[in-house]
Amino acid sequence: MPTNLEISLAIQTTTPKGTSLVPGVLKTRKYDVVIVGAGAAGTATAISAAEHGASVLLMDQGHGGGSSRLSGGIVYAGGGTKYQKAAGYEDTPENMFNYLKLECEGAVDDETLRKFCNDSIDNLDWLEKCGARFSESLSPHKLGYPAERHYLYYSGNEEAYPYNQAAFPVPRGHRTLAPHLASGATLWAALTQRAKELGVEMLPLARADQVVVEDGRVKGLKYRVMPKTARGFKMHQRLNSVGAKLLNWVPPVGKAMANHADKLWDRTAEPHVVETNAIVLSAGGFVFNQDMVRQYNKKAEGTSPLGNKGDDGSGIRLGVEVGGQVSHMENVAMWRFLSPPEAFLRGIAVGPDGQRIINEDLYGVHFTEAMANKTGGRGFLIVDSATFNLARQTFKDELHRITAAQAYYTLFWGYSKANSLDLLAQKLGISAEGLRSTVAAYNTGIRCGTGDPFHKARKYSVPISQGPFYGIDVSIRPSLLHSVPAITMGGLKVEGKTGLVLSKSGDAIPGLYAAGRNAVGIPSRNYLSGLSLADCIFSGRRAGKHAATTRYEEQRTS
Repeated sequence: MPTNLEISLAIQTTTPKGTSLVPGVLKTRKYDVVIVGAGAAGTATAISAAEHGASVLLMDQGHGGGSSRLSGGIVYAGGGTKYQKAAGYEDTPENMFNYLKLECEGAVDDETLRKFCNDSIDNLDWLEKCGARFSESLSPHKLGYPAERHYLYYSGNEEAYPYNQAAFPVPRGHRTLAPHLASGATLWAALTQRAKELGVEMLPLARADQVVVEDGRVKGLKYRVMPKTARGFKMHQRLNSVGAKLLNWVPPVGKAMANHADKLWDRTAEPHVVETNAIVLSAGGFVFNQDMVRQYNKKAEGTSPLGNKGDDGSGIRLGVEVGGQVSHMENVAMWRFLSPPEAFLRGIAVGPDGQRIINEDLYGVHFTEAMANKTGGRGFLIVDSATFNLARQTFKDELHRITAAQAYYTLFWGYSKANSLDLLAQKLGISAEGLRSTVAAYNTGIRCGTGDPFHKARKYSVPISQGPFYGIDVSIRPSLLHSVPAITMGGLKVEGKTGLVLSKSGDAIPGLYAAGRNAVGIPSRNYLSGLSLADCIFSGRRAGKHAATTRYEEQRTS
């Protein structure tokens, strides 16, 4: 009796809508490891598998890079990297673990988290061996993204309460050395070049349709691909290159270009099947699948999806269809940073009732989550004239091109102003009584020496007393200059030691792995700048090594 794989190879009469088959071009190819998604996680997986002797096919539904290519290129690394030491900071894997233990909130088990921390220095060194570069140039400011000349910074909550009670604060955000907005693209380019040097075969414009499983084991993958010789291939490349960026910054234009590219792909895509005993799913999250986002987290309404259109949940779907279990799907990281300018951290953020939301020096994701939970996503930053004037005097030194437009808009147009707190509350449409009492409690704590009631760092705890007063709407709402970006953090549950996908019964599915945002990982509960890329490298290397070395063990025992 023919196997399911043989049947799928033989029966090619069911043509997906919009595709055209070219007779005689379908063929079977076999690889030790097939990877779905060529972002940082997938490319790290490919390199790791190739380093351990496997033949590797790395496919991507776009032209490679995914959201990693569009990212800020921050890698969260610690434990005592050479850049931390050069900047004058001592860190240990244990200190890093103690901090991340609070952030992870059980997203991964302690053994996995400890290995992530213990391997952090090695993973950064490995990236450098692949061609990436970093620097000890330290940012003196607390910002969502460092100024262009700075490459090491506090990229999370290390200095903020209560995290500073569990671990000694040190900077761990390592930005890839590159000019302007190119850090993410530069990191991915280095990984891609290394993968090519190791003989990894790249297959762009290939969309995975189905994991073929027989007797509980992975046997192959069905996919469709636009041939490189197809008419419109180069046009697709151009549309993808420009449209991917516009999708985040000018969504209507980006969507139009993406739709045109999809039509080109639909006209020429051909179905194929590849044989393999190991598949790694690394196709990104699902933030561009709005139906899935609404299904799992309605609080994300009004946010702006950040990433690429390939973040559609397709990789997660492939795993679920063969019995994979998902977790943390409700966790959508969304952020509204209060800085730059850093001076704004001296203000207080309140809800419509005038009551404080949370300590303002927390990372943007944590602040925004608290705002979503406490006030339904409505918030207002309140500062006095002394703080506002300081912000205008100092903000230019803190800017990166990523953050410049929002900072300029906020400081020169995007605010309300009044001579009293009552009048400001009236303009903002919030409770005047609540705002007065909140400011009074804040000022009293600072002036009497007990500090901010919400434990904000002392360097940001200054009285709000000098009129006129300013209010800035920091709510979760659609806005070009005050947008709230969002990415999804949930995915397939995986085995901590191997990256194998777990079934609903808790057993590993032989030959099926997940990495990056297709998998539950280190940042799946709380996202920090650089933690997702660091997890992509960690989980990708883990899956690639296990897939390759397990292949050899099977050969020896067969």
